[in-house]
Formats: sequence, structure tokens, C-alpha cells
Amino acid sequence: MENDFWSAIDKLVSESNIVIDRPKGSRHPKYPDCVYKLDYGYLENTASMDGNGIDVWKGSDGDYIDAIICTVDLLKRDSEMKIFIGCTEEEKQLVLPNHEFMKGILIRR
Repeated sequence: MENDFWSAIDKLVSESNIVIDRPKGSRHPKYPDCVYKLDYGYLENTASMDGNGIDVWKGSDGDYIDAIICTVDLLKRDSEMKIFIGCTEEEKQLVLPNHEFMKGILIRR
């Protein structure tokens, strides 16, 4: 069953256009103190809990998918799954949320 999950994620990503709308170094539109340490975007024509596309973090190490992160946002009062694409272990650690209002758990393949 676990392999089926990762195969479905692979298929979803491979059949989607990745839109990077918050490139590395850019600032969050609502929280300007928050600077994106990796490219951040979404899979076009998909849907997540917030009604937008499924979020992705794009790293510097290729196009493989080896992890997701599940987040809980206490301000928005929602949860989401975000896909890591080509992220090194160091890059994953850079973007793991660990502040007062957002927490996340990393699930490795």
C-alpha cells in the first residue's frame, strides 16, 4: 500500500505542470519577514485543502520525490500536504516549519 501511495504521487507530479510562484529568496506576500529558502510553488490543475494547487518545494538535487511534509497552520486553522521534489536533506531541514503557528512532520519515502 505504501508503494501505491508514492507511485500515485509520482504520477501526479509527472502529469502536472510545476508552477514556481515564490522563487528562492522571495518574501511571503503577507509576512515579509518570511524569506523562501527554496523555490516554492504548486502543481497546476490540482487541489489542496486551501482550495489552491498542491504545494511543492523544489530543491537543487534533481526531480525525484522522496518525501512529503504534512503541516498544521494554527492561524489559518488548516492542514496541508506539501511535496518535496529534488530536495537534499539539508534543504528539507531549511523549510520544515517550526514556529508558534505552524508545525510540520516530514514523511520520507
